[in-house]
Amino acid sequence: MKRTNILITGASSGLGRGMAIEFAKQNHNLALCARRVDKLEELKQHLLSINPNINVLIKPLDVNDHPQVFEVFSQFKQEMGQLDRVIVNAGMGKGASIGTGYFAANLQTAQTNFIAAIAQCEAAMAIFREQNSGHLVTISSISAVRGFRRAMTVYAATKAALTSLTEGIRIDVINTPIKVTCVHPGFIRSEINEKVKKVPFIVDTETGCKAMVNAIQKEQANAFVPSYPWALLHWILRVAPISIIAQMS
Repeated sequence: MKRTNILITGASSGLGRGMAIEFAKQNHNLALCARRVDKLEELKQHLLSINPNINVLIKPLDVNDHPQVFEVFSQFKQEMGQLDRVIVNAGMGKGASIGTGYFAANLQTAQTNFIAAIAQCEAAMAIFREQNSGHLVTISSISAVRGFRRAMTVYAATKAALTSLTEGIRIDVINTPIKVTCVHPGFIRSEINEKVKKVPFIVDTETGCKAMVNAIQKEQANAFVPSYPWALLHWILRVAPISIIAQMS
């Protein structure tokens, strides 16, 4: 079905921004939120230059302010009349190996990537249950399939938790008009990893976001993108020796 009105969190940069551009090309109205309003303003103008026929709403949102998450989602719903899809995208990749003195950074990643995601899912699903329709999308990661080391230790753990959370929500509404999708991007160049030089199978932001949007439009339960090589490689990663996993961290 046509999901006309799409809400994206963490939309000011990276994958959120890239997805918004691809959805604008496909004639979707967009509700975009993030902490950096100046970046959202720039993105809004860019989207309207791509497609002046769509409606683009923007609002400031820190997803770690949980009451604000519910307020902003509700405001978007009221202003648009209906929310057809919510993409829980906001996240971060701060952190370091456990026990090396970076607890504050690890905690911030855990709170933003998982606790804040619960708030976003709660707010979205409350709206969808009231509407008896909608499509919840969570942006997990290929790292959800295994534990990873160094800066990815807590990040991977939060993504594994998000994947599990998403599946639980899907089971809960499996016989309803509400659809639930978990997207597991492989390595896509974005603001979160711009300083990392050696990454296997990495693709540019535009290529990655096109693959993500195409997967989201199919509304499957789980998607690993870009499909080459991740649709196959994620199965291999699940059983690969830990030495291989260490090389990918």
